[in-house]
Amino acid sequence: MAKKEFAYYGKTLDELQNMSIKEFTALIPARQRRSIERGFTDTQKKIMKKLEKKDQVKTHCRTMVILPNMVGKTILVYNGKSYNAVRVMEEMIGHVLGEFVLTRKRVSHSAPGVGATRSSASISVR
Repeated sequence: MAKKEFAYYGKTLDELQNMSIKEFTALIPARQRRSIERGFTDTQKKIMKKLEKKDQVKTHCRTMVILPNMVGKTILVYNGKSYNAVRVMEEMIGHVLGEFVLTRKRVSHSAPGVGATRSSASISVR
């Protein structure tokens, strides 16, 4: 079975990379469009400059919208404790970096503790 060709609102990756930021913002959802139209913050500008030179960048900026020119790069995003590597793929375009790095651990439940139910209250602790 052949791999399906990537398209973002009918545009190929090459077409997206050749677009200006203004043309690209017309395609993305409203939340991301408004954040880009307000202008990039200083940290977002630094990330963009570093990505032009390097393939791997560390950042705390979880609100950065993923643009077509970031595809194929690795961005280390801070989750509050450590940096997690995010390899940017075509399907991530238009999303935000923070969506791909979780800040909370998964909840893993074990056996109920003493006093959790009426029946466990009568069991000896030994």
